[in-house]
Amino acid sequence: MKQVIDVANEQTPISLHSVAWHSVPAEQVTNLLEVNERVGLETAEVQVRLDRTGFNRLPEAARRPAWLRFLLQFHNILIYVLLGSAVITAMLQHLWDTVVILAVVIANAIIGYVQEGKAEKAMDAIRQMLSPHAAVIRAGERLSIVGEELVPGDIVLLEAGDKVPADLRLLHANRLQIQEAILTGESVPVEKNTVPVTLDAALGDRTCMAFSGTLVTCGQATGVVVATAAAAEIGRISTLLAGVETLTTPLVQQMNIFARWLTILILLVGGLLLVFGHYVGHYAFPDIFMVVVGMSVAAIPEGLPAVLTITLAVGVRAMARRNAIVRRLPAIETLGSVSVICTDKTGTLTRNEMMVASVVTNGLNFTVNGTGYKPTGCISVGDQLVDISTSPALAELGRAAGLCNDAVLHLHEDLWRVEGDPMEGALLAFSGKSGIDIAEDHRVWPRTDAIPFDPKHRFMATLHHSHDRQALIYVKGAPEQILAMSTQQYVNAGGVEPLNAVYWHEQANAIAAKGQRVLAFAVRSVAPEHTVLAFGDVQGRLTLLGLVGLIDPPRPETIKAVQQCQAAGIVVKMITGDHGGTAVAIGRQIGLQNPDKVLTGVELDSMDDAVLKEAIKHVNIFARTSPEHKLRLVMALQSNGMTVAMTGDGVNDAPALKRADAGIAMGGKGCEAAKEAADLVLADDNFASIVAAVREGRTVYDNIKKVLSWTLPTNAGETMTIIVALLLGITLPVTPIQILWINLITAVTLGVALAFEPTEETTMLKPPRSRKEPLINGALVWHMTLVSILFLCGVYGVFSYALERGYSVELARTIAVNTLVVMEIFHLFFIRNIYSTSLTWKGIRGTKVVWMIVALVIFAQFAITYAPPLQRVFATEAIPFVDGLLIIGVGVALFAIIEIEKQIRIRLSE
Repeated sequence: MKQVIDVANEQTPISLHSVAWHSVPAEQVTNLLEVNERVGLETAEVQVRLDRTGFNRLPEAARRPAWLRFLLQFHNILIYVLLGSAVITAMLQHLWDTVVILAVVIANAIIGYVQEGKAEKAMDAIRQMLSPHAAVIRAGERLSIVGEELVPGDIVLLEAGDKVPADLRLLHANRLQIQEAILTGESVPVEKNTVPVTLDAALGDRTCMAFSGTLVTCGQATGVVVATAAAAEIGRISTLLAGVETLTTPLVQQMNIFARWLTILILLVGGLLLVFGHYVGHYAFPDIFMVVVGMSVAAIPEGLPAVLTITLAVGVRAMARRNAIVRRLPAIETLGSVSVICTDKTGTLTRNEMMVASVVTNGLNFTVNGTGYKPTGCISVGDQLVDISTSPALAELGRAAGLCNDAVLHLHEDLWRVEGDPMEGALLAFSGKSGIDIAEDHRVWPRTDAIPFDPKHRFMATLHHSHDRQALIYVKGAPEQILAMSTQQYVNAGGVEPLNAVYWHEQANAIAAKGQRVLAFAVRSVAPEHTVLAFGDVQGRLTLLGLVGLIDPPRPETIKAVQQCQAAGIVVKMITGDHGGTAVAIGRQIGLQNPDKVLTGVELDSMDDAVLKEAIKHVNIFARTSPEHKLRLVMALQSNGMTVAMTGDGVNDAPALKRADAGIAMGGKGCEAAKEAADLVLADDNFASIVAAVREGRTVYDNIKKVLSWTLPTNAGETMTIIVALLLGITLPVTPIQILWINLITAVTLGVALAFEPTEETTMLKPPRSRKEPLINGALVWHMTLVSILFLCGVYGVFSYALERGYSVELARTIAVNTLVVMEIFHLFFIRNIYSTSLTWKGIRGTKVVWMIVALVIFAQFAITYAPPLQRVFATEAIPFVDGLLIIGVGVALFAIIEIEKQIRIRLSE
């Protein structure tokens, strides 16, 4: 149990970690903090405490110098390989290659440098959420001070519209309601009071506390500061966020492994060839060294990082069209590999707008449909739509909902918005759906007096007088309270009868079991001369009209999106700070698997990591969770080998967003802290957009695989061409400068074409790939081997053919170079449909980008083959027309062989 400290001892800091303030009675809190709530702290005491606790602002984490952060971007083995290749090409005096390689390296460094400060920005965003000013009582006077100057023991005054400046233990509260969604995820304001709660109460159940950064929506209160800065709940989240490790994405991990092995292989092969050529082949060392350098440059896919970056950038644009804004490029590919989506409820699965969903009158249960706060929609009983004109009880209930109400609905740019309490806005929308003209009713039945809602008496009452001298009292509130105040009930056809309390209690419990918040409405007729409303006017004299159930409804498109996730093998888990009953109701509506199994934050606290790791496999709904719970759940899923996407919009979601493999923040209603901690931001706050983004992410990964499947075999084919010539001691069919030309003209251009490939039809029907799935698998190694052999056969075949016909070595090499390029083009068309047949009209037609780039490459090859200035640079000669047809024939033969092999492989795997 937390211990109570002696705050008078200046050696002991005042800390929320030392006292469970929510469980301590209000009068004891002021004693512990040694403050008189009427006088507040004296100036000298404020300074003492300020020296002890520091200013009420979140500390800035230590940061690396900018120059060091930039230099660390080059600390990567693939970057070392690229820098090495730049040095080699510079030695070969191929300055354009050197410039291209260095440009790729510097661009990658700049992107990494910009993204490095993501976590720091997230904590900056949290710091900005602290209130800049606070109303306090000090030395017996009311003052407005800068929020940073608050200290534990300060007496703070709150009223509607204020942002809570520090964690407060409430001393007095009058109709106080606070919006705590940024901390708990609850969609409606929380009613506050001064009654202490149990020691182990969840954050959302600590109704006697007001937390820093939350917003007062209604009422007034007085509270005493019990925690500031990092000791406050919002500060604790900031500290938690600072300690969260950002995981490396699967693509980056796999590329690092690939680069490491590629480096070792190139150095090993290059070293062996250098020794073999010098000591066995008796080549002069400078000559064999330059040939090995040329082979090494041919083997290094220096264009690969650029093509990968372009592929990811294309994905960024595609996701932007789907309302997903990408903050970190590798996250695109990661999103395509997710196996589980952990989503917040409020504002993500739901609209973050209250709506009346159920209505009960005497003997009838209605279902209410509609969208948001729009005051139009249909009401039904079962599957039958209700004619409002034939249901007096429903119309009278709608009138009560509209008149006993302090909110206002506004139509702004085709969107209905509520000014006031969200629940009251939902009641106004229901009033409109029940056939009531709200504006006309307020004109005919103007309010003459009211009893405001108060948590103590748990109801609101309004008195209305019509122009024809009639007077009515409408009352709404908690069902048990209104039932206790009622003696009669309204009959559906009109008229009244004695109250059946048992029936109404059963109906209230049934609505609550659906996760809905229940309100009861009642009416009483009074004399026209009755102009003052007193508590005695409503006690035991009311006629019950009915019950309404309110809920933050799921977005209409969420149900379909969840189904698409499940078809794609992606598990959806709801993690919310809201109540379990509400979470279960939403889970059922959107189609979550096992919706009746729920774990609460208290239950999570009782589990060790091993138990949680097993339990999380079978539970998809987690309620009443704290930021630590969300972070722990994400880590538990990752420990099961799952790739986790986490969505959220509040400060409470920021640590889990940062830790997740793909953090997704809400752009509309999300706070800046959540956005800065996330990898992606949804512009429309819509769960369905996540599914679209996953589809784009899978497309990006498929295209990256296609880029690799095209690049590696072609590079291997070029490299083997040189290696075979060295090992056999024969004339090189392609010179080093021609190899460099092929790399320059095809490595980036043809690879880029694959970045624009559209999504394949079966993309969202495949299960998520494993985090451990290698980037270079057995199928790709086999494809590399096959294509390399075919490239060797094609190049050496045409080279030998040309020499046998008596062509010069230069012309033979020109034919070989063009054959290499043509085979790479036909290989490109094969790779475009690596998972299905390429012999379709769609496959042959390709895309505009493919044909534009192919045309560019062909033009470049014609230039070096027939333009005299370039002939001198590359040692080429003009190719006869017949031999040009032969080159195309070699490309067609390559395509036919690898397509036949693919069809056999596909059929064998079925």
